[in-house]
Amino acid sequence: MSNKDLLENIKKLREMTGVGFKDCKIALDESSGNIEKSIEFLRKKGIAKASKKMSRTASEGLALVKERDGKVSFIEINSETDFVAKNQDFIDFCKELSEINFNNKSDLDKINSTKMSNGILVKDNLVNLIAKIGEKITIRRANFFDNSNGVNFYYVHSAIEKDIGKIISVVKIEGIVKGKNEEIGTKVAMHIAASNPLAINQRDIDTALVEKELEIIKAEIINSGKPVEIAEKISKGKISKFLNDNSLLNQLWIMDSKKKVSDILKENSTEKQLKILDFIRYKVGEGI
Repeated sequence: MSNKDLLENIKKLREMTGVGFKDCKIALDESSGNIEKSIEFLRKKGIAKASKKMSRTASEGLALVKERDGKVSFIEINSETDFVAKNQDFIDFCKELSEINFNNKSDLDKINSTKMSNGILVKDNLVNLIAKIGEKITIRRANFFDNSNGVNFYYVHSAIEKDIGKIISVVKIEGIVKGKNEEIGTKVAMHIAASNPLAINQRDIDTALVEKELEIIKAEIINSGKPVEIAEKISKGKISKFLNDNSLLNQLWIMDSKKKVSDILKENSTEKQLKILDFIRYKVGEGI
């Protein structure tokens, strides 16, 4: 790795973790320049904590949602800079794409092969837009919730226009009775946007992710000077908290921290117990 690349990676790692120059350089040396492994190294040493800064990416763009007859589609289109995300040509393209996404039930292959209002295919319009704006633009992901079994609710955070924003959450709930407890659906969608759960229940959280988190927790405790047997006990408590904090039903309700989401569902059940069947949260650029 050249000195220029090393300095660039140190700068990036410092921005993501808040750790000093020297420790970032050591982490990168130990991890052969790999940013993710460097973050893991710093966390194990107890130098860097898991934080929102670690999920920051350079990707920008928009997330859009479309609802009709109880069905909901959502799509994310990425650009390199936020400047482009505010460009009217980009916004107009995204709006039409959101409609096409709904009509094609979020099938990306069908979307790319659909003609837009100008008679040109989506994939060709994308190439033309890239050439015009001068930035890489990608149609990253899309999802579709039908209206079977439950009722869909959505929430747009940091809305730029109606149904367009940086964070979109959609949730499907069983047991909603029209005119009685519909309001809770939107509130659950708001909670998901704010609290970013990984799964509905603890058991649904990816096992590999839990094992990796446990490994990091143990290493951090041992590196702090605690004996292995003590580290085992402490890590069990910490991983239990991790599971609670990241499973939707066990999360503390954003509007009343004395209650869990599961408590709110029970309180708002009428003819039938409310049950969350599915949810998805999009944050523009997250995970890239």
